[in-house]
Amino acid sequence: MSRYHLRRADRELADARDVESVLRRGRYATVGLVHDGAPYVVSLSYGYDADRRALYFHVAREGRKLDAIAADPRACATVVIDHGYQAGECKQPYESVVIDGTMSVVDDPAERRRGMRVLIGHLEGEPDTLWKQHHLDQDEPYEGMRVARLDIESITGKTGS
Repeated sequence: MSRYHLRRADRELADARDVESVLRRGRYATVGLVHDGAPYVVSLSYGYDADRRALYFHVAREGRKLDAIAADPRACATVVIDHGYQAGECKQPYESVVIDGTMSVVDDPAERRRGMRVLIGHLEGEPDTLWKQHHLDQDEPYEGMRVARLDIESITGKTGS
């Protein structure tokens, strides 16, 4: 994939820690895929796995998203931390990252479990409670579950006020 430069270099999140901070604080990513030659964009809650350099998503068992991933695994995603529009000042402070990568459906049961642990850990204040409540330490919940993973190939960050 070609890498574009930011037009406003003064707004770039050049430090990898700042980019990672956006990924850790974000709660959903808007993911762009291609399906039947047309753009398809969907917003999904995610879990960020720094060790794997990937985002994990819980997805439906079937549907357009899975068809798009199967046909063309290339993906682009955006995570935005919105600091709220400032009325009367015409300002919209934000931090954002744009990710280019490859999307796949996780078939390995152990990795599905890992992906769900990452996702729940990212979103929940007390992930162990939810983990136990839904019996996610057992095999049964994973039999009908689908998990997708976006492997990050490149990432850029930006901030604005």
